[in-house]
Amino acid sequence: MNQEFIDALKEIVKEKGISAELLFTTIEDALVAAYRKNYASISGNSQNVKVEMNRENGEIHVFAQKEVVDEVFDEVNEISLEDAKKIEPNYEIGDKLNIEVTPKQFGRVAAQAAKQVVIQRIKEEERRIVYNEYVEKEGDIITGSVIRKDKNNVLINLGKIEAVLGPNEQIPGEKYNFNERLKLYIVEVKNTTKGAQIVISRTHPGLVKRLFEIEVPEIYNGIVEIKSIAREAGSRTKIAVHSTDENVDPMGACVGPKGSRVQSIVNELKNEKIDIIKWNKLPEVYISNALSPAKVLDVSIDEATKSAKVIVDDNQLSLAIGKEGQNVRLAAKLTGWKIDIKNKTQSEAEENQI
Repeated sequence: MNQEFIDALKEIVKEKGISAELLFTTIEDALVAAYRKNYASISGNSQNVKVEMNRENGEIHVFAQKEVVDEVFDEVNEISLEDAKKIEPNYEIGDKLNIEVTPKQFGRVAAQAAKQVVIQRIKEEERRIVYNEYVEKEGDIITGSVIRKDKNNVLINLGKIEAVLGPNEQIPGEKYNFNERLKLYIVEVKNTTKGAQIVISRTHPGLVKRLFEIEVPEIYNGIVEIKSIAREAGSRTKIAVHSTDENVDPMGACVGPKGSRVQSIVNELKNEKIDIIKWNKLPEVYISNALSPAKVLDVSIDEATKSAKVIVDDNQLSLAIGKEGQNVRLAAKLTGWKIDIKNKTQSEAEENQI
């Protein structure tokens, strides 16, 4: 090993953030394997060998390790006390003695082995560094740019790594153009043999949650809490909010001056409708709020089945149910209650029959 190699190693350590001692130790382990493969086939026995590499100049020394014994049974790995004392008078039974066995031509073999292990270690460390960086962002938003569309998948450049936006994670109807920058939700970061694998989404409710946390200072500061989110990506989202300060209107804080805060989020989600409703600890009130924009006349609940019967004016029924049942479906998902809606006429007719 020459000085140029050592300088190159130190540069790698500096650039990649890899532990120098870890790198040197890994190289030494590789050199032990290289020595055993090329030189240590003695009597069919496995020879105890260690390699020491000078951290400053790259000099390599190979040592056969022998145990000092009273009587030798394994000449490869043992040495008698009498012979050991000829080398160093202070040796005792059980001591380990190192005898240098560095082959004259070992430098070439060592260089090849070191090169391979350094390349492998760099790859492993780069994968580890990338994984550690992105695993901290799990459950957060990241900005990426579109590389290309491959069949039903969209390949996204996240900076240090590429990720695949799968068909189920794409907003229905959304177009993805080359180099377009998108905000994405990191659902999960997996550590695989090929490195970090990042699961990203444009449809996850967490994307809406984080966008509100970014846009609304009162949410970021904890004054306004997001209690629940129900989303049908690309179409509509309902978000329930609550204020810990009675002087702060949670819905007003989320809407923002002239609707600027919520509009920013709507724009990011390509005009997805967002209903901001007020959370309430009373299920009847919460369910009534969740069915907005419909106006509710009455809500009766059954705690045992966690179901609710809702009465609305005749002209509010279609609004309460929503197109293809979307409004009531999202309200049920938001509140966690089964919701059965009837108009006033239906309800009165049923009561009269009873």
